[in-house]
Amino acid sequence: MDKSGPDKSRFSKSRLGNKERADGALGKKRQGSGPRDGKSLISKEGDKKDRSSKEGNRKSLGGKPGGFPKEARSKSGKPAKASGDGSIRLNKFIAASGICSRREADELISAGLITINGKSITVLGTKVQPGDDVRYNGKRMQSERKVYLLLNKPKDYVTTTDDPKERKTVMMLVANACSERIYPVGRLDRQTTGVLLFTNDGELAKQLTHPGYNKKKIYHVHLNKGLTGNDLKQLAGGVTLEDGFIQPDGISYASSDSKKEIGLEIHSGRNRIVRRMFEHLEYRVTKLDRVYFAGLTKKNLTRGKWRFLSDKEVSQLKMNAYE
Repeated sequence: MDKSGPDKSRFSKSRLGNKERADGALGKKRQGSGPRDGKSLISKEGDKKDRSSKEGNRKSLGGKPGGFPKEARSKSGKPAKASGDGSIRLNKFIAASGICSRREADELISAGLITINGKSITVLGTKVQPGDDVRYNGKRMQSERKVYLLLNKPKDYVTTTDDPKERKTVMMLVANACSERIYPVGRLDRQTTGVLLFTNDGELAKQLTHPGYNKKKIYHVHLNKGLTGNDLKQLAGGVTLEDGFIQPDGISYASSDSKKEIGLEIHSGRNRIVRRMFEHLEYRVTKLDRVYFAGLTKKNLTRGKWRFLSDKEVSQLKMNAYE
């Protein structure tokens, strides 16, 4: 099992100038006297995290093995408001069980798939009382503690909970992490490595993957041949693929001594979007590593290993501290 090495995985939003190049990404120092007028897309997290960390003095919201108590929580991470008798809205209870978001819970209720104490419920706004037996498709739901786990995904693992072809899945790598049912947030294709988040927090997962929230992703791309300056500029300006136009938020050379290594920042979650952008210009991606996702990096995390998020990281995710 290989090691990811130093992970200076923050790209600046520098746009291409006529001579733009990145300086020494991933810990490499510039050698010689090459162009210095561009900014590297791979850099330290630095100032932005420092600014966001000022929020850290407020009470942490949990996210490690001893994390949340078994109580329903709202989207903000605070306990869902209850009436004097301890009841909470049914959709919040369902979301707190980890199976879906509150909006999706409303759809389950309207479809008559939820029962309380054996009675089918279709009325939105129904309250759940302490001790009620709430079931979805006959299976009892419980408000479980929220778990947030980060994996440095190795290649040759499929991002799914179950694979009909019986290939290795990412769930095998986190099988013994916790007793709660966690799921990958979004997906990385089989040969792509890097940052992959797991959680049972349906609300947060929805927020992180919905196109409307535009969460930032940064990739370290290795190509089969050097990317020319003209092609770099063309990608920076955007290209039209079979499913529409796509433009990265930033792109630059990731190494001062190799034009085969590219840093690319993007918000789109379209399928295989990074690989297809380069294939459009007749380049083949030989290695693709996601080094940043919504403020999370794989720094100090060996390939194939996982860790629980800190309270501070969970708080920042819930507060939308990062794009």
